[in-house]
Amino acid sequence: MSINKFYAVFGLGKYGLAVAKELIENGAEVLAVDINENIVNSAIDFIPVCKCADITDPDVIQELGISNADVVIVAMADNLEASVMAITLCKEAGVPTIIAKCASEMHRKIMLKVGADKVVFPENESGIRLAKNLLSSGFVDIVELSKDVSMVEIDIKPEWVGKSLIDLNLRKKYALNVVAIKNGDSVSIDVDPTLPLKKGTELIVVVNSDKLSKLK
Repeated sequence: MSINKFYAVFGLGKYGLAVAKELIENGAEVLAVDINENIVNSAIDFIPVCKCADITDPDVIQELGISNADVVIVAMADNLEASVMAITLCKEAGVPTIIAKCASEMHRKIMLKVGADKVVFPENESGIRLAKNLLSSGFVDIVELSKDVSMVEIDIKPEWVGKSLIDLNLRKKYALNVVAIKNGDSVSIDVDPTLPLKKGTELIVVVNSDKLSKLK
């Protein structure tokens, strides 16, 4: 993700507002939408493109040009029905990446089922942090997938260079699972555990959150 992408933020509560403001302050193009006219009027001073609209209406999605968005953030965790409809319509419009804010584990499963690419728990990941992650290389240092499980991007330790994942046996030592390997801008999920790791390689791993301290 980068500032060269076009972002749309649905829902301007505390979380959505923080995401939109952080993206804008870093030079990104952002369209913010909320159904509450008072909220839109109060936000328009620092969000240049801010619309009052019902994003559960297919015609509105088309009129707003959401099909041109690279990333849509659905930040309406308090309204599951509206969130599900918005995710579905964005998916149908061909939006490449849809990120949704959820209120519970059940909601997370539903949102993923209807097409969200990532679902965040607002108590675990702040709006500002999400925006910073979106503006980064595409993976983040830590993403809390749930209250108990995290996805972490780590640099390989110097002593790991030249050794394979089989040699290192990271699952046993650190209780983690390697899901992707990153070399520069190239990310591969087809992980060959027999290949020696190169200097500068980064690992994308899934680990129980209570084991994170072992990686530091």
